[in-house]
Amino acid sequence: MRNPLPPVPGKLLELEVSDDLRRGTPLATLIAAPSEEDGDAGLAEIGGVRPTGKAGDVQTVPTGGVRWLAGVGDGEPKQYRKAGAALVRAVSSALEEDVKAGEKAFRAFAVELPEDAGAEHVEELAFGLLLGGYRFTVTAEDPKPSLRTVRLITRHEVDLERVRELAAAAAFARDLANTPSNVKTPAWLADTAVRVAGGIPNLTVTARDEKWLAEQGFGGVLAVGGGSAAPPRLIELEYRPRGATTHLLLVGKGITFDTGGLSIKPADGMHLMRTDMAGGAAIIAAVRAIAALRLPVKVTGLVPAAENHVSGSSYRPGDIVRHYGGKTTEVGNTDAEGRMVLADALVYGIKKHKPDAVIDAATLTGAMKVSLGVRTGGVFATEDALAERITKAGERVGEAWWRMPLLEDLAETVQGSLGDVRQAPGGPGGIVAALFLREFVGDVPWAHLDIAGPARADKTYADVVPGATGFAARTLVELVASYA
Repeated sequence: MRNPLPPVPGKLLELEVSDDLRRGTPLATLIAAPSEEDGDAGLAEIGGVRPTGKAGDVQTVPTGGVRWLAGVGDGEPKQYRKAGAALVRAVSSALEEDVKAGEKAFRAFAVELPEDAGAEHVEELAFGLLLGGYRFTVTAEDPKPSLRTVRLITRHEVDLERVRELAAAAAFARDLANTPSNVKTPAWLADTAVRVAGGIPNLTVTARDEKWLAEQGFGGVLAVGGGSAAPPRLIELEYRPRGATTHLLLVGKGITFDTGGLSIKPADGMHLMRTDMAGGAAIIAAVRAIAALRLPVKVTGLVPAAENHVSGSSYRPGDIVRHYGGKTTEVGNTDAEGRMVLADALVYGIKKHKPDAVIDAATLTGAMKVSLGVRTGGVFATEDALAERITKAGERVGEAWWRMPLLEDLAETVQGSLGDVRQAPGGPGGIVAALFLREFVGDVPWAHLDIAGPARADKTYADVVPGATGFAARTLVELVASYA
């Protein structure tokens, strides 16, 4: 976008499924890699090009009816996602080159799938096509020419509504997290959540301001947001489908910028802290998609939004903060702010809404990157069944999760001496942060998703491009669907 205005979710390529090709539409063909038995004999030349079939390898054909060859590797569904993402990037680049050369811009292209490709392959290809060409820029230049439609040549029927909403959720979460923080104040984030919920049946969004937070005793949110000229907000999303019996509470960290507060971060990498609300972005995008899909599950989403800044009114190491509900926390490090705002929201959401299960998502600890790298999210859970539901939901939508332990030997380290609990007691960062949050959930089945690694990317892979990834949004939608 040219200007950082509130994004419009769902502005993606249009997908069509057909068993024929319109005349004049540029065509891409998917090619599987040869098996060891076939060797190179399995791949004949097409238009003077011998395809490799390697997953994600896109080759341009100079002559003939096919313009691009895209490899799908061994033909596993996940390879189709990789192929779709690489293909849409290559086609978008070709469109730009055609326009620069003065040729007529094409706005649509077709993809011919192998005969043995099933519905799952088509869905995975669609995910790659929809998300692989994602862009977010703030520039004075005119927008680059863009594709509008992709026609999938296949005989299979596909649930494109589900695919589109899942992809739109990921793209919307990316938009929110990528928006620069001079625009994305807590108030902006709240106003955007209210706006995008408009017109969706059974979905309402309420933005609570700093006065309401003070009256209700949200000490954690007020402490973290107290150093900024942009006051905090609590965003409350309520989806209430008629007849639903199961109720899930989703809570997301909404730190719209994180300097670290008085425990200030190093300058290197601080610019990336515009994405420190990626957990909150995933919650907003997921609840919107859940409502758009009309899933028969009651869902409440809470996003405590604040800017962790440095000023004379910043909270300090050594402070004792009283959370919603009365529990007190000894502050050890003002850069451990995410758990402070989540604690308020967890207690409030459980007390008010009495959910059957609670899931929170947050870019909470750098330690999780050390543990799992930058493509896998960590799952901490009080119940095995809930942890398995989350990891299985992630598998179905192409997001990787790994179960992490809630080590009871470390539980006593979060107990306070001046206050009830200690915010930053030392030890394995991801685990003690999860143990801290567990102090605020009581007996309700609970899972904590630490997405500090996969929420951001510095290079392209699969359907991900550099910047915010939208990680967790698709998993949360699929998780809720599993309760339907």
